[in-house]
Amino acid sequence: MNNTPLHISALLSTLEDSLIETISERKLSNPLMIGIRTGGVWIAEHLHQRLNFEEPLGLLDISFYRDDFSQIGVHPNVKPSQLPTTIEGRDIILVDDVFYTGRTIRAALNEIFDYGRPNQVVLAVLIERDGRQIPLKPDCYGARISLQANQRIKLTGPEPLSIYIQSMNEAA
Repeated sequence: MNNTPLHISALLSTLEDSLIETISERKLSNPLMIGIRTGGVWIAEHLHQRLNFEEPLGLLDISFYRDDFSQIGVHPNVKPSQLPTTIEGRDIILVDDVFYTGRTIRAALNEIFDYGRPNQVVLAVLIERDGRQIPLKPDCYGARISLQANQRIKLTGPEPLSIYIQSMNEAA
């Protein structure tokens, strides 16, 4: 297995710049930032600090909202989501590490809407990669990457936070 490192600080800076622009364009008012466990929370923690948001970071565990839940069963590390009691009418910034098929974001939106109907949701991801299966796409991203069939993106953290492309060696 080979690992190709990506420059996490440059990706975070690009994502931050894109997010600042989107906040201004869409006129987000006192947005609530929510990170999707686990990698999305790590990215959101960095963005939350960089952007000096006052309200605590929301944490979302979508395990019970996944469309493959019946196939994979309960994950042993399921943690509770931590969101305000209502998000009715709020501007939301939803953060994840990698946008791939769109299924994680669909599950996250389902859970968010169980808390109330937000005014708007902005999707910010560190990496947008090819493979979309659901008609969703990020509003902000650090980079767009196309991968080969034997590659995947691996985020490690939270400290130090790093990201790299893993190439799985084919069996000889």
